[in-house]
Amino acid sequence: MVANGSFIGYDGADVIGTANPLSYMTEAVDYVIPAATEKSVNLSNANDFKCKAIFEGANGPTTFAAEEILLKKGIVCAPDLLVNGGGVTCSYFEWLKNIDHVAPGMMTKKWEQ
Repeated sequence: MVANGSFIGYDGADVIGTANPLSYMTEAVDYVIPAATEKSVNLSNANDFKCKAIFEGANGPTTFAAEEILLKKGIVCAPDLLVNGGGVTCSYFEWLKNIDHVAPGMMTKKWEQ
């Protein structure tokens, strides 16, 4: 990254998305992970995707209409519930541990007892 905090001007990067901020999602890649915005994969851009699979990192980034188009194109669409499941489970255990300020190994010990 260059001194100004941006990748613009870095020889190893291509600048994309200047006209449309979401255009990077429709580049020819293996996988796309929309991880920030709901409904970012929608009816207006679903036909433009050129990937093998979409792994939803955000909550509800793909609309129902877009998913139908993607499936017809043969693009696998892994839902956010499955993709984020491990992180949500870990967050729950972190929260649970913090309620009583229990050390991680002590949770297992209590369960075994």
